Amino acid sequence: MSNGKTILITGGAGFIGSHISKKLIDSNYNVIIVDNLNPYYDPGLKDARIRELLRDYRFKLYRTDICDFKSMRKIFEKNKINIICHEAAQAGVRYSLENPFVYEEANLKGTLNLLELAKDFKINGFIFASSSSVYGANKKIPFSEDDVTDFPVSLYGATKKATELLVYGYHHIYGINATGLRYFTVYGPWGRPDMALFKFTKNILEGRPIEVYGHGRMERDFTYISDIVDGTIKAIEKNYHWEIFNLGYGKPQKLTHFIEIIEDYLGKNAERKYLPMQLGDVRRTYADISKARKLLKWKPKVPIEDGIRNFIDWYGGYYGI
Repeated sequence: MSNGKTILITGGAGFIGSHISKKLIDSNYNVIIVDNLNPYYDPGLKDARIRELLRDYRFKLYRTDICDFKSMRKIFEKNKINIICHEAAQAGVRYSLENPFVYEEANLKGTLNLLELAKDFKINGFIFASSSSVYGANKKIPFSEDDVTDFPVSLYGATKKATELLVYGYHHIYGINATGLRYFTVYGPWGRPDMALFKFTKNILEGRPIEVYGHGRMERDFTYISDIVDGTIKAIEKNYHWEIFNLGYGKPQKLTHFIEIIEDYLGKNAERKYLPMQLGDVRRTYADISKARKLLKWKPKVPIEDGIRNFIDWYGGYYGI
């Protein structure tokens, strides 16, 4: 339980952030959401997530960019914030190749602003979203938190690794409690339109071909949103001095099998367009989750079949199909 604590969630209108917000409000936290609702993908979906929260919950919402230090400082001055849950970031591996400065601004400057405010306002709880992308083309399987992460293969992964280093620096110098969470391919209802499950579902339903990179040989450790939320909440409640955790399902799925499950639930076969791997992609992700199991007492619960079905049910309801 929260004991009346106030938590600021950046990116609270985003896919993961909105789910975390709902869970925290259910757990009696006082929630402040900060989100600039940028147009990287349909802002209408972000607005709908907020409206969904507003149906049943009360919280504060600031439509503010975390890169705007003066505006962010005013939020901290107006509210007694106990914990920061930093979920805001410019997402997308492929988009980062074309827009590197957007990633530097949002992922590095935005994080630095929050760390400065955490220092200035003596906030001793900083939980932040990292990514499996920090592992790059790691050949050791599964990926462990102790593995070397100095060789990212995407600019997005590089900014996520840099974020971890920034946070650790502030933890070391100023004693801020901090926990980084390396999320592995999160999926589920209210997901991002640029993610595979959303794109595949949309294209199959519309009778359009789907692009299958890596000639279908790629594998991803797909992790359902409710499992990610549960792990994040446990990290918030533990509020470790300093830790990094993998949050994944711990069982990679071949992309071809992933598509077959979607086809089964939709009752339609996909027209597949096989393509080589793109720059910045990796062939496989695979989380070693033994540390999270031991310290957070966390384990994923939702198998891929149930998770995909839940997404398709949501998609049909949201778009009236």
